[in-house]
Amino acid sequence: MTAGAENWRVYGIAGPKKALPVDKSGKSPKYYPADDIKRPKPSRKNVHKPARVRQSITPGTILILLAGRFRGKRVVCLKSLPSGLLLITGPYTLNGVPLRRVNQAYVIATTTKIDVSGVDVSAISDEYFKRDKASDGEGEDEFFLGDAPKPAIVSEARRADQKRVDEVVLGVVGKTVNLKRYLKARFSLKGNDLPHKMKF
Repeated sequence: MTAGAENWRVYGIAGPKKALPVDKSGKSPKYYPADDIKRPKPSRKNVHKPARVRQSITPGTILILLAGRFRGKRVVCLKSLPSGLLLITGPYTLNGVPLRRVNQAYVIATTTKIDVSGVDVSAISDEYFKRDKASDGEGEDEFFLGDAPKPAIVSEARRADQKRVDEVVLGVVGKTVNLKRYLKARFSLKGNDLPHKMKF
């Protein structure tokens, strides 16, 4: 081998590149990978950045739901969760909307606000709404029985939380004239309505 071979440079299309280091032991590697070793590509799959809540949505704001089972209902926003979703309630005794999470993209924030500082929802988080995987699974027999709707099973703890929250919210709602009727009424548009010119 020519002296100083380790200092040689290889010039190619991409410019000067350093030559591979020479194995001074003279032994060839014992293992050669059959396939090219693929490096994992950077992924943002596990990186969750919750959306920033709009300035018009604060705890106590009356919202109008635009999608889902309860679309058209007016609800009370209790707080924003770490996931970026909003925790709302009907209250349930007024319009049938229970404690649930909604995406802020599917609500209209109104200018009507109430004081919900007395409502304790510190124990309610995103983990509160996770389903039990064991109860979701179904056997082969249940699968072939058909798509008959299954009755919703609400735990006693969730019933107690709903009752506790609704008692405080209803007390605040009762202090404002016609607010109960406002929350019971369903929002709808007619043919001549111009929503982009409405002030909620």
